[in-house]
Amino acid sequence: MLKQGLFQKLQQKLSPQQIQLMKLLQVPTAELEQRVKQEIEENPALEEGDDHDDEDAPTEDQAIAENEDLGENEENERDDFDLSDYFQDDDTPDYKLSVQNSGPDEEEREIPLSGGTSFQEILKAQLALRDIDERTEMLAENLVGNLDEDGYLRRELDAIVNDLAFTQNVICDKADLERALREVQALDPAGVGARDLRECLLIQVARLPHSLEQRVAHEILDKHFEAFSKKHYERILDRLEIDEEALKEAIDLIVRLNPKPGNTMRETDKPTQEIIPDFAVMAIDGQLELSLNGRNAPELRVSRAYRDMMKEYARNKKDKDQREALQFIKQKLDSAKWFIDAIKQRQNTLLVTMEAIMEHQREFFLTGDETKMRPMILKDIAERVGLDISTISRVANSKYVQTNYGTFLLKFFFSESLTNEAGEEVSTREVKKILKDAIDAEEKRKPLTDDELTAMLKAKGYNIARRTVAKYREQLNIAVARLRKEL
Repeated sequence: MLKQGLFQKLQQKLSPQQIQLMKLLQVPTAELEQRVKQEIEENPALEEGDDHDDEDAPTEDQAIAENEDLGENEENERDDFDLSDYFQDDDTPDYKLSVQNSGPDEEEREIPLSGGTSFQEILKAQLALRDIDERTEMLAENLVGNLDEDGYLRRELDAIVNDLAFTQNVICDKADLERALREVQALDPAGVGARDLRECLLIQVARLPHSLEQRVAHEILDKHFEAFSKKHYERILDRLEIDEEALKEAIDLIVRLNPKPGNTMRETDKPTQEIIPDFAVMAIDGQLELSLNGRNAPELRVSRAYRDMMKEYARNKKDKDQREALQFIKQKLDSAKWFIDAIKQRQNTLLVTMEAIMEHQREFFLTGDETKMRPMILKDIAERVGLDISTISRVANSKYVQTNYGTFLLKFFFSESLTNEAGEEVSTREVKKILKDAIDAEEKRKPLTDDELTAMLKAKGYNIARRTVAKYREQLNIAVARLRKEL
């Protein structure tokens, strides 16, 4: 049953200006330039340049007020627009706008675009030079098309047999594909067409000149690959009946092989991201100086021409078309002012937040020593600057700071805390730095286990559990002691 009634409730909603500011806060410097260009393209009332030249110009509200005093029936003295002015071209002669009408002496300024040769095309070109029959070449080309970006054939041959039968009406068996695969594996770079890492390394070792280390390396990969991958060197020494020197030379040969042969000739399409520091914190004579990247402070202003247009249209507000035009211009002017204000608020928020981080991690910025870093979470900075935690999170997202000791992501300075034996709170990053230094300095023939690392940290006053040490080690992308072992 439907009922009608009055209800009173309280809601909190973000204004469009606040949403715009939040989006701008999390944009890094490199993307801010594109965002500003996009806004200028979408809003003709926004222009690049300093606003000081237009300080004496009336605002849109002043313009409307001035024109209301002129009276509703005042004659419009402005001249009508001459549309021919907008269709007149510049000084470019008409013949230059015609197709293929440029003179022979004119300089060609077009940028030539070149397309690279793909990895599969290079392999197919090599197949065409091999002495094989057309059927084997066709099957080999199909196998080349099934290679992944690393140069491996990850699909089962039985599945490819079925695909050829259903999609191309090519009837073959697994033995036919194996013969074609051997032709693919004979191509360059060595190792291409392998079905796993072991086969890839075996193909490469087989092409090396015959020697003692080549023979030992082939034996290790062919019959003792599992023991080699788990670094059970004692087991390999016993089974092959060789000394450590011969084993070490064979391992050195294996580690020089390419585990991803497809990357040798494949042109990568992955875009590279240029890191542009948003801040610069420099230690000069024991003092820290903070500066904001100039790209974060673009000079923007509201278009003078649009304010003049508002003044013109305000004279004839009773006309429906004039009112609609006036409303459109006012909307664009408001949008331009909101965007400029949001950019200024963004600059202020970035500076205030970075200054708080700089003061909190002052010792690190002065010395560059990670062990001097203090524990810091988003809440600490939010309370210091009087902003919400979500705002601090947006500021720290994808922002970089340049220092005397390198360029760091702002998230680098945030870390949890733990208490040492003296009752002092220290940063987990300090513990990770000590852990990494200990592993770097360990004896590679007998790496430190997690239990030994735990005991070492406890001796230094950091009372943490072994599972915590293992977690920190994994966060540092350091393998377990068994896999760090070297001869």
